[in-house]
Amino acid sequence: MKTLQVALGNRSYPIYIGSGLLGCAEIYTQHIQSKQVIVISNETIAPLYLDKVLNNLQAFSVKTVILPDGEQFKTLEYLSQIFDTLLISKFSRNATLIALGGGVIGDMGGFAAACYQRGIAFLQIPTTLLAQVDSSVGGKTGVNHPLGKNMIGAFYQPRCVIADSDVLDTLDNRQLAAGLAEVIKYGLIRDAAFFAWLEQNIDALLARDKTALAYAIEQSCINKAEIVAIDETETGLRATLNLGHTFGHAIETGAGYGTYLHGEAVAIGTCLAADLSRRKGWLNEADVSRITSLFRKCNLPIHPPEQIDSDRFVELMSVDKKNVDGQIRLILLTKIGEATLPIDVDRHLLEQTLKSYGKE
Repeated sequence: MKTLQVALGNRSYPIYIGSGLLGCAEIYTQHIQSKQVIVISNETIAPLYLDKVLNNLQAFSVKTVILPDGEQFKTLEYLSQIFDTLLISKFSRNATLIALGGGVIGDMGGFAAACYQRGIAFLQIPTTLLAQVDSSVGGKTGVNHPLGKNMIGAFYQPRCVIADSDVLDTLDNRQLAAGLAEVIKYGLIRDAAFFAWLEQNIDALLARDKTALAYAIEQSCINKAEIVAIDETETGLRATLNLGHTFGHAIETGAGYGTYLHGEAVAIGTCLAADLSRRKGWLNEADVSRITSLFRKCNLPIHPPEQIDSDRFVELMSVDKKNVDGQIRLILLTKIGEATLPIDVDRHLLEQTLKSYGKE
């Protein structure tokens, strides 16, 4: 097991990375502060791993909430099921919530923990690669709205993150690839050497080589933890983690939540951001080719859906947390390994990318 620290003063917490961690009772107990525990999971993950988690909690009074699996259920309606159970069970503000699942469960569980009695403790147990390398770390929580993804939420840090690499054995290939999209992001925004390593080792990662996956998870979490420690509430540097996400969120919303996995939409969005960076004169054709080639090797989509035309894209992108005074602001790349902070986008260049990318 390796332990990384997210350094946030009195809100600092560890990220445990390793094999067999789901069964390590001592990890759980040191972060649970009362007898009351609620475990949130979904219909896919619960049959696989819920019992293993519950075996560590026999000394506690435990309730469970099993939600449907999918981005389309990341809503206030389904969030209320968590609150219903907490209230019916008369859980106090000393209770602990455990989120066992991918990014949707982590975001919803974290948001419920942030809101219930104005804040209870919660633990993240991410079960997808995307959640292990990105969404479980950093305290972003929330739900979607029909008009925009993740527009309702809070910054709320967990007590710990337990990333058990063994759970990736049951992850399907599509979900694995979606997680790699976020791994690639770290190389693009701040770690050119890591991006080059990914180019050399992508076949090993797709083949689920344990050593390669462990390294990719660790390096991703190191990068995420360093950024969050510098900028917890996304007033500056942390915004670079949103490379490709404004495009991606527009795709997820426009196509209907659940049509694209988050990582798939981010892959497309990052390719669009790379194309726009080229039009700005920062990346060259070879850089864009390296980026799109790596996503292609992961079997990830790189072209936006045809049903979302450029006008609809701009409309959807106008609902984004980085925008200021109605101006669309994006993270772009000045080179591989270096990203900009949010910048106002030249609308003409943006429309060129939206109308021409993949058609030239």
